[in-house]
Amino acid sequence: MQVRINGKQVELDAPTLLLTYLERLGVDPRSIAVEHNGEIIERDDYERTTLADGDVVEIVRMVGGGLRD
Repeated sequence: MQVRINGKQVELDAPTLLLTYLERLGVDPRSIAVEHNGEIIERDDYERTTLADGDVVEIVRMVGGGLRD
């Protein structure tokens, strides 16, 4: 099955929980924001969101920083 993640086609063997996919990538779910098929997913819903054929996902990492006085 094919999903598009951050603009790239990704092949998955079967429908996959978002949280499981993030764990495979070694991504800390607390440090990202996820958009799934045009909707922002609440962090508490990562374990209930399933990636299916044709889905479009954007994963954005939070980056600290800014200007110092």
